[in-house]
Amino acid sequence: MRILIIEDDDSVRGAVRRALLLAGYEVAQAPNGETGLLEVQTEPPSAIILDLGLPDMDGMEVCRRLRERSDQTPILMLTARDAIEDRVAGLEAGADDYLVKPYDVRELQARLTAIMRRHIPGTDGSSLRFGELELDADAHAARICGRTAELTRTEYQLLELFMLNPRRVLPADLIYDRIWGYDLSLASNSLRVYISYLRRKLEAGGEPRLIQTVHGVGYVLREP
Repeated sequence: MRILIIEDDDSVRGAVRRALLLAGYEVAQAPNGETGLLEVQTEPPSAIILDLGLPDMDGMEVCRRLRERSDQTPILMLTARDAIEDRVAGLEAGADDYLVKPYDVRELQARLTAIMRRHIPGTDGSSLRFGELELDADAHAARICGRTAELTRTEYQLLELFMLNPRRVLPADLIYDRIWGYDLSLASNSLRVYISYLRRKLEAGGEPRLIQTVHGVGYVLREP
């Protein structure tokens, strides 16, 4: 698999590159956002490691530009900002995960593996249905009451998990493990953010809330 590192710090970029090469990855590098975007177009990578603080455009803008052109390459964002608001902003811009500096290279590799694993299609092209809600694997979208809602990869996989387990209360730690590959529940509110995204898309036409909060436990897909 080919990993693209978009990072302006030569020492950081070099350290990450060496670790990934030792792990068996092919590695491409870009020192700024513009070069990184061109690299993605020239030879699409399996995943992107993206620094937030780039000299020409920040990582948020790189994320937004990629997602605006429907590029769903998994993105792991690196940053020195550890505030919850910054993490939420990174996820909203389109990043799949968010790693705060300083970090252990082993954790970076684990998170990279997790976001790439989530990118592997989990269905064979069939559809899942719950009442008026349908999840279409071929279109990578949800349809509800005749309306189509386009989903990001993480949103799709989260909704798929709910639709494979209808009316079953899913604890937050189980969802984190299935979707992100490890337990983020003590350090992140990314699940709450993605639940909010899904609800917004599924309820945009005034439809009733299907993904319901079970306080102190998790979430459940069920009739209102």
